[in-house]
Amino acid sequence: MSTSSDYRIPALAAMSAIAYGLLSWWSHKKRNPGGLPLPPGPKPLPVVGNVLGLKIDEPWITYTHWGATYGELVYSRLLNQEIILINTEKVARDLLERRSNNYSDRPGILCLTNDFVGWSFNSVMIKYNDRWRLHRRLFHQAFRPEAAFTYQSMQLRKARELLSNLLEDPVNWRAHVQTHSVSIIMSVVYGYEPGLRDDPIITIVERAVDLAVSSIKPEVAAFLGAFPFLQHVPSWFPGASFKRTAVLSTKYAKEMIEAPFQYVQENLASGSASPSMVADSLRKAEDQNASETYVKAIKESAVTAFAAASETTSSTMFIFILTMLQNPEVQARAQAEIDSVVGSVRLPNFEDRASLPYVEAVLREVLRWHPAVPLSIPHAATNDDVYNGYFIPQGATIITNTWAITHNEAKYPSPDEFKPERFFGADGKLNDDTVNVAFGAGRRICVGRYIADASIWSAMVSILAIFDIKKCKDEQGNDINVNPKFTAGITSYPLPFPCLFVPRQKEFDTEKLDAMF
Repeated sequence: MSTSSDYRIPALAAMSAIAYGLLSWWSHKKRNPGGLPLPPGPKPLPVVGNVLGLKIDEPWITYTHWGATYGELVYSRLLNQEIILINTEKVARDLLERRSNNYSDRPGILCLTNDFVGWSFNSVMIKYNDRWRLHRRLFHQAFRPEAAFTYQSMQLRKARELLSNLLEDPVNWRAHVQTHSVSIIMSVVYGYEPGLRDDPIITIVERAVDLAVSSIKPEVAAFLGAFPFLQHVPSWFPGASFKRTAVLSTKYAKEMIEAPFQYVQENLASGSASPSMVADSLRKAEDQNASETYVKAIKESAVTAFAAASETTSSTMFIFILTMLQNPEVQARAQAEIDSVVGSVRLPNFEDRASLPYVEAVLREVLRWHPAVPLSIPHAATNDDVYNGYFIPQGATIITNTWAITHNEAKYPSPDEFKPERFFGADGKLNDDTVNVAFGAGRRICVGRYIADASIWSAMVSILAIFDIKKCKDEQGNDINVNPKFTAGITSYPLPFPCLFVPRQKEFDTEKLDAMF
């Protein structure tokens, strides 16, 4: 390859961007004949827009600063993609709920919609159409509030397994938390009981999800959306690491889709399948002689539920463990409340939940302090719209800045501090703020939020009942302070940090733990 050919991709990209910019300007002028202003925002640079002003590792921080400067609705542009940022809960409700007909679509993210990374099956990102409605019906059958109640005994059992793993092998606590999160949703979706450690199907799924979450970022999607021809460059081309990642992601995604689904099919054939989302849906499909499209929707919605729930639940648990490590006084108060309700001879269960308001407040504060999905999942405007005198163009990506909403100083004073007390009123009772915004808003709100809430609560309260989460010591016996760093991507959670899980009772062993079940 000649030296000059190395410049073909950037040269073509630049020409494409300039042409698109001119076309977008003319198109915007035609769509907005009244000349209404776009929402205020940082002035975009030619071609690249506001990319250079974005903190790539923590874009929600940049967006929050923009919100403080320009207001609750902010306009920005990443290359050729128009972005409308929602920075307050009121605007999120006004647009995503009260105008849900116009804001329930998803942006056409190239790397997700054309199977570039193997994730075109993802129910979360598919367009607002009949295919999505079919997926949603399948979700609702398995995850509606009434159904979620039936999983509580299983969730408690999984929490007990987590305690056993932490007691026997505390060093690998992160792996145990991930196994706990994955095993719950595997049971709900596939009726699959994974091994306590190193389960082959769990390994397949975690590998696929980890790669996808780390590689599917808004700035990457915007770049590929602006220059779609880049998806066709060979993987060996200099600077084409994204293509190599895409090839690997596609391979892992196929394995993730097929392995657990085949497990259910084999068990149905042998008559040994446990009740689950997939087994129940396949039985119904067979009774109704359903089409291949319907069966495919079962497969796609199932793996979406599995991938999304396992990632967000484990992320929230990592955040919980970090907050307990950094706030021992909060941990001690929650433990004292648990002890006063259940004592030390049994473990908490869901019947105790109403009697543990401070633990409830801790859960809410975990969701608020660092939302696992700090920018929610982007929506898209189906048609042009006007809000408070500002023009919102058709096709614009609508991003709810959950981080800004949960760090609103007017509602949450000293938002960077971890303070569960903020959820109690003057009468000493819990207020109505459940931080539901952490699960999204509108018609695309997380359908699995009831199961996720119960999974997180049961794990949290069980850990607090049995363990103290403490700092590790250095060679001189001093506490090792943790300055956490968080992952970037769709979900955000703390990178590995040192901590100890120390049984609260002296000479506590598996025999004593089993006696508390």
